[in-house]
Amino acid sequence: MPDKAYLVLADGTVFEGYSFGAVGEVVGETVFTTGMTGYLETLTDKSYYGQIITQTFPLIGNYGVIPADFESAEPAAKGYIVRQWCQDPSNFRSEGALDAFLKAHGVVGLYGIDTRRLTKIIRESGVMNGMITPVKPSGVPDAVRDYVIRDSVSTCSAKAEYTENPEGTRRIALLDYGLKRNIIRELTRRGCAVTVYPHDTPAARIIAARPDGIMLSNGPGDPRDAENRAAVDNLKELCKSGIPIFGICFGNQLLALAHGFEIEKLKYGHRGANQPAKDLTSGKTFITSQNHGYAVVSGSIDRGVAEEWFITVNDSTNEGVIYKNAAISSVQFHPEACGGPHDTSWLFDRFIAQTGVR
Repeated sequence: MPDKAYLVLADGTVFEGYSFGAVGEVVGETVFTTGMTGYLETLTDKSYYGQIITQTFPLIGNYGVIPADFESAEPAAKGYIVRQWCQDPSNFRSEGALDAFLKAHGVVGLYGIDTRRLTKIIRESGVMNGMITPVKPSGVPDAVRDYVIRDSVSTCSAKAEYTENPEGTRRIALLDYGLKRNIIRELTRRGCAVTVYPHDTPAARIIAARPDGIMLSNGPGDPRDAENRAAVDNLKELCKSGIPIFGICFGNQLLALAHGFEIEKLKYGHRGANQPAKDLTSGKTFITSQNHGYAVVSGSIDRGVAEEWFITVNDSTNEGVIYKNAAISSVQFHPEACGGPHDTSWLFDRFIAQTGVR
């Protein structure tokens, strides 16, 4: 019989389930994602740093663990919650089972709870802190009430610069705020040499390398945190360089801050692979993969400086910005999404085309 485990939320709600993965007590920001596939990409996405992930799809782990699909070397999440995990995965690419993977990386798991009820609580009350624990709680621990995600970008960013596909014909500087490796794959697939820079690399260092384009990655946490002020100041300088810039997710938010726009925290965020985003320049709607708890405030965008590019169809929040008088743009969703959808992968082609017209 599996060991009991519990989830206690900051509002006092307690769920009783069973332990899998690593055994222990962990506190994090409890969020949900609606992806039906891509659980490996979700687990290894550094944007989930400091969070407890809840999968709304009821069966997770059926195709095992496939390292080639990882977005980073190891999970960044604090905990993992599923309705049911598959103990007998079946896939010709599989190299192991989900339970063993979580154990190996110290990720505390919980299964057998009503994930539908948990998701409804988060949707109605908003994202809140929670604790997974093997001991039934008698109340809400102070650790849950007081938890704040800190030092997320500095923890998740590369510690030194490195280059992928150095023989590539277009040289792209990729600022790493907690990047997904599929951003690199999409660029190298298009013949680019990609140099990855730590999040705090001075603008002068990047400009001196004379890249053809600059890409800003996704990343975790609140872009308004003090640790990101230097990154925002660097972007102000990079935006003056004349080098084409394209930002993804966290990069969209940092670019907005660099131009004086505002950021807001969403009630429960957008996390999943089925989020509709409307291109305001063409009127077309694309299905996108999203993973963010913060967004650019649409009303704060200075229309003399930039135009809103995409919005989420579900709630009209910002999903992208095009800046005027410069080859600078950004989106909040993930055009590099793996394993999909691939509707907006053309944005990489658009960016690379811009790098050849200076």
